[in-house]
Amino acid sequence: MTARSIRGAVAAATMALAATACAAPDDGHGAGRAADSAVVGIAHEPETLSPLLGYGKDGNSKIFDGLLTHDAGMALKPALAAALPKVTDGGTTYTYPLRRGVTFSDGKPFTADDVVFTYRTILDAKTNNASKAELDAIEKVEKKDDRTVVFHLKYPYAPFAERTVLPIAPRHVAGEQDVNTGSFTTRPIGTGPYVLTDWSKGEKLTFTANPHYWGGVPKVKRLTLAVIKDDDIRATRLRSGDLDGAVLPPDLAATFTADKGRTTLAARTFDYRNVTLPGANPVTGDRAVRRALDLAVDRRAMVKGILSGAGKPAYGPVPTDSPWFAKGTERPYDLAEARRILDEAGWTKGPDGIREKDGRRASFTLWYLSGDKLRQEHALAFASDIRKAGIEARVESGTWEAIAPHMKQDAVLAGGGSPADPDFDQYLLLHSSLAGDGFNNMSRYADATVDEQLVAARRTDDPAARKAAYDTIQRRLADNPAYVFLTHVDHLYVIADRWQGLTTQVEPHDHGLASGPWWNAEDWQPAK
Repeated sequence: MTARSIRGAVAAATMALAATACAAPDDGHGAGRAADSAVVGIAHEPETLSPLLGYGKDGNSKIFDGLLTHDAGMALKPALAAALPKVTDGGTTYTYPLRRGVTFSDGKPFTADDVVFTYRTILDAKTNNASKAELDAIEKVEKKDDRTVVFHLKYPYAPFAERTVLPIAPRHVAGEQDVNTGSFTTRPIGTGPYVLTDWSKGEKLTFTANPHYWGGVPKVKRLTLAVIKDDDIRATRLRSGDLDGAVLPPDLAATFTADKGRTTLAARTFDYRNVTLPGANPVTGDRAVRRALDLAVDRRAMVKGILSGAGKPAYGPVPTDSPWFAKGTERPYDLAEARRILDEAGWTKGPDGIREKDGRRASFTLWYLSGDKLRQEHALAFASDIRKAGIEARVESGTWEAIAPHMKQDAVLAGGGSPADPDFDQYLLLHSSLAGDGFNNMSRYADATVDEQLVAARRTDDPAARKAAYDTIQRRLADNPAYVFLTHVDHLYVIADRWQGLTTQVEPHDHGLASGPWWNAEDWQPAK
């Protein structure tokens, strides 16, 4: 489907929803809703609700708890663990005492057996968890007694405690079925503040408060997360009162600025938008083309025009205001230099202004996720910028199911980012062993030095050594940009003033169930 047809479909759907909304007996701020219920609009839904397959690995899963969790400032604090871990043996042994009196939502007790089962299952080669490389440091996990779990690491892995926000699954349920296809993947049971009561794929997930939650019964008794992939439709449903809150791109969030019954919250993020440059494509795999593309994009104009200032230019996976950012790797907008690089490499302009080399046009397809305005606008701006250098990007949209078969050859307007640790940002994105592994290393980037430094950085707890390794990685990526990073995007949420004490965290790329002001919906209090 083309961008034009997408816009037409959006307009028709938006008009239909607006007509329905006009008939709704609501003041547009959710006043007709039960006082103890909330409905929020999210852009994406998970493929599975099983933590054994990767769900909730960064925390805030609603249904589950990890050993640890994050507070509003992203500091680690105990959850199913009774205290932060005791670290011994030079950083290779982590001992967690477990909280007493915790039960799963089916009434069965939580014990050390469940922790051991969860981690061992994820690490099992038969388990289809694309993120298991994140747990590479684990050599063994063992039960010391019913209330103590010990992790033995192969090497000191500085951010290991961050990996233990991973949700814990019940052995007595998930261990009795196929880990990849069993009913637990869609009908999970956990220790968390909410119980899943309904999941209508592509439509909504409905949760009810867990009356036996160890952290106290939530004031929000019913929480519905409406899955609305299209930004325009999400804004329309928010305006009609069908939603209490929603994540919105900057231009749509701005339309609620004057609304006295709603508040807009901004979350600082590590969330980036980038363009993958597959090495298998003879155009995007050409180093001269890659370097030219990296210089031909006007990142500051994208931040101003697309994000309305709610973000910053991106030169890699690490934001420029992070202490892990490699100073000096910022790339200027330099169209003249981009043209010079292409000229020198033998890419000459054809009659239509698009360059050619050895009979091949400097042209490739660029996909973006349909219904995602930010990706669409980034893709169109990228294509417009690089055309001035004589390179053509043919922009197409589709679902991830439609895009995935093309990712080896075609560029994709992608995204990613995790604030917890630079290893989380970069290993899955860049290590050659993960080339073409689903949405990991989508450009199939392969650089021996980068691989070496990625491993070195995760196998030491020396901050200076880690910083040096990540600086090297970022400089190598700048020298051969297999991805063109465009912007880091702040997340904007508009929410009705029915609840008080709403906050946001520093957020990862994902802005679905785990992020937004509803990251801690279990702690919300009714507005007085």
